[in-house]
Amino acid sequence: MAYRGIGVLAARCFSLLSCRSLGLAPRALPSSSRQSWELYRPTYVGSGVLWHRLCSDEASADVPKYDTEYFENLVKGKPVVLFMKGSPEAPMCGFSKLVVRILQMHGLESYVHYDVLQDVDFKEGMKKFSNWPTFPQVYLQGELLGGSDIMLQMHQSGDLAQEFEKIGHKSTLSDVDEKQH
Repeated sequence: MAYRGIGVLAARCFSLLSCRSLGLAPRALPSSSRQSWELYRPTYVGSGVLWHRLCSDEASADVPKYDTEYFENLVKGKPVVLFMKGSPEAPMCGFSKLVVRILQMHGLESYVHYDVLQDVDFKEGMKKFSNWPTFPQVYLQGELLGGSDIMLQMHQSGDLAQEFEKIGHKSTLSDVDEKQH
C-alpha cells in the first residue's frame, strides 16, 4: 500500500523521531530525496525501524517514468503533435500562443497536444527526447519540426503549408495564395 497525504508524513516523521529519540538509526534508510522517500515504507520491528521498498507496481526509481519509448509512442502515427505550455484554449506563454495561432491560420483545429507544465519529469524527459531545450515543440508525423521561431519562419516563407500537405492537410492559406495568383 502506498503512503500518501498528511498521515504519511506524520507516520514517517514519528518513525524517524522515535528511532532517533531511542538512539537508534533506521537501517537501510534511503537518501533524503523526495523520490526515495516515496519508494520506501517503514516496518516497525521492536523499537527499531526497517525501511522496505514498496512493491514495483507502486513506484520504482530504477525504471524512468518517461523514457524514449514513451515519447516515441506519443508522437508516432499522429499527423501533428504539439508539446506546449498550457492548452490551445489557454496557452500559458506567448510562444505557445503563437504556435496555436499559426496552426489555426492553416486550418489545423484538431491535433494532439500535451501541457508540459503539468509534470516536471514529463517536461524534462521531453527535452532530453527531442534534444530541444524549449517549448513549444511541434511534431509532424513523428518528426520534430521545431519551436515557435521555426514555425513562424516556415509560416512566413510558405514552407509550412507545404509541410502540412505532406501529411495530408491542405492549408487554408494555400487557398488564399492560389486566389491571389
